[in-house]
Amino acid sequence: MTTALELVLLLLTAAVMVVVLFRYLNLPPILGYLLVGAVIGPHALDLLPAQSNASHLAEFGVVFLMFSIGLEFSLPKLYSMKRIVFGLGHAQVLLTAVLIMVGSMLFFDLSWQGAVAIGAVMAMSSTAVLSKLLVERMQLDSPHGREVMGVLLFQDLAVVPSLILIPALGGSAEQLWSSLAVAALKAMLVLSVILYFGQRLMRNWFHVVARRKSNELFMLNILLVTLGLAWVTELAGLSLALGAFVAGMLISETEYRYQVEEDIKPFRDVLMGLFFVTIGMLLDLGVVAQQGLWVLLALVLLLAIKFVVAAGMSRAFGASPGTSLRTGLWLCAGGEFGFVLLAQTGHAGLVPETNLQIVLAALVLSLVLAPLLSQYADKIVLRLVPSEWLMRSMQLTQIASQSMSVDSHAIICGYGRNGQYLARFLDQEEIKYIALDLDPERVKEAAAAGDTVVFGDAARRETLVAAGISRAAVVVVTYADTASALRVIAMVRSLRPEVPVVVRTVDERDYDTLSKAGAAEVVPESFESSIMLASHALVLIGVPVGRVLNRIREIRGKRYQLLRGIYRGADHLTEEGIADLHKARLHSVILPAGAWCVGRQIRDMDFEQIEVQVTAIRRRGIRAMEPDADTVFHAEDVVVLLGEPERLAAAEERLLKGGF
Repeated sequence: MTTALELVLLLLTAAVMVVVLFRYLNLPPILGYLLVGAVIGPHALDLLPAQSNASHLAEFGVVFLMFSIGLEFSLPKLYSMKRIVFGLGHAQVLLTAVLIMVGSMLFFDLSWQGAVAIGAVMAMSSTAVLSKLLVERMQLDSPHGREVMGVLLFQDLAVVPSLILIPALGGSAEQLWSSLAVAALKAMLVLSVILYFGQRLMRNWFHVVARRKSNELFMLNILLVTLGLAWVTELAGLSLALGAFVAGMLISETEYRYQVEEDIKPFRDVLMGLFFVTIGMLLDLGVVAQQGLWVLLALVLLLAIKFVVAAGMSRAFGASPGTSLRTGLWLCAGGEFGFVLLAQTGHAGLVPETNLQIVLAALVLSLVLAPLLSQYADKIVLRLVPSEWLMRSMQLTQIASQSMSVDSHAIICGYGRNGQYLARFLDQEEIKYIALDLDPERVKEAAAAGDTVVFGDAARRETLVAAGISRAAVVVVTYADTASALRVIAMVRSLRPEVPVVVRTVDERDYDTLSKAGAAEVVPESFESSIMLASHALVLIGVPVGRVLNRIREIRGKRYQLLRGIYRGADHLTEEGIADLHKARLHSVILPAGAWCVGRQIRDMDFEQIEVQVTAIRRRGIRAMEPDADTVFHAEDVVVLLGEPERLAAAEERLLKGGF
């Protein structure tokens, strides 16, 4: 008999190992959770019984996911995107559900109730995966990116009525319409009461809680509101997820929305992982193997129908052929809400077990294909749409027409806040520039105002050629995206190696990577903000302005060497900090009287062999920055080292005991 602690340890071990592997392979972690569930579930190793308490706990994962969706529900945002959300999004979900319903009845001989449920399941795409991919590839503001996000937003909203519809379909045919009517009436009544009184109470109540200035109390209040409203809707015979969605929607109208969103993430992500583990437990790999051809047929139907519908509707709503095909390719895979609705379908007994396995396997395979489809979308579109070459040529011609008359100019990659400020400085010095940006609205407005900005991807060879890289004096990457910056540097190096590239980055984590790639200058925001903070503080303390300016020039003249590396503390054990643990950092070593290095010089340490640097020595309260190689170590010195963690450990061993 497996104990509760053993079950928890089993889940944690399996989840951590598999998710690490899937992160390494650049695949969605959802697939890792599903695989864990399939392996430890009743159809495989049977380590976690299907009726265990884990499945009940996992339901709260859906609750917190719907709460997060409610936080994103913004009336102004919906209104600004109403044509895409309620036009394209509504058409995509409805037509996809209808076509898949017909296909399910024809090919899989399902009842119409089961076919309706499967249509709703298959109509969903992955908000978590696709939004992350759009951000990583800097396509969020592209024409197809806006369409994808608009459709995803409508799909998220469509989950709410689907959670009411699917359980009602599980009743008898005679009671179906009465059940739906009662459920709709309950939903309208409960939601009206909650929204009417909630709008009045939520902001005032959060004010009361926030005034106590307690993070613990604030977190408890979020849990109380979320689970409390979920309990109210469950009492009314509706789903827990509906109440959580309403709770998020109410909080989204307050100024506490972003704080709540950050605080709820750990609960949401962990419990959603547990939910997908329980979904994976439903997957019977033996049945899937036996029904392999049917799984492939379901996968092909899913991808083909969703692609045709999304691309066709996008084209019908006025998008270009290239944009519509990209939209179809991005949206044709399944999504996490499909698993949520599929679990409801299984509980309602609408679909036979074998068909449930086929649909579940098709959804999993489509999620595997989603990153690949989005990655190769551009290449596929260029092959299928002849006019895309013409549009690409017109873009390059527009860029070339702006750059033909300029020489020794700057190419600005990215025309956001930093790019626009840079352009104004260049204008004041009467230096010509060409700015490249991928936000069509920003390009349109800035160009109308007279700025020399054009639509184009700076990481593409042909775009840089059209922008006059052969005559440019400098290339400046103004956005803090290291992967994209590395592509720009590589393109510039291949086209014209002597052109200097200036790159912006958030902090020193990627300083060495960008410098080694060929960046002439890397400007970390954290360094510059530290310099400005220090300069203002020194002036206000009474240090002469001239001395402060000289100090700033000294620091910048040494390429930020005085500021490189920071001391790590417990607050760096965050997701970002954990990913950064192998990077260079500062480390202080106190030399006892018997230390091996006492009486020896820095040069005797041979630290260059392990790429460690002595950046400072503090002796009797006096700190010497960048000591010379012939500096002698004394007992009670505090030696400040700069290097990677494992190398720092070797350096400390060398200082104290003499070994490497």
